[in-house]
Amino acid sequence: MNKELHKSRTDRFFSGVIGGFAETYGLDSTLLRIIYTALTLFTGFIPGVIIYVVAMMVMPEN
Repeated sequence: MNKELHKSRTDRFFSGVIGGFAETYGLDSTLLRIIYTALTLFTGFIPGVIIYVVAMMVMPEN
């Protein structure tokens, strides 16, 4: 089975990055969003935002 990471067109809150991770790996997107937000807030905000912006630019649309 070939899993290709992509942005989601249907499960998107902002740009579909977290929804794409959830679809690719079969996880709950709400739980991933909560975890990502918590990690971003607790690690100084800037690294999480930079990672998200890079993922937005690099990940292809579904």
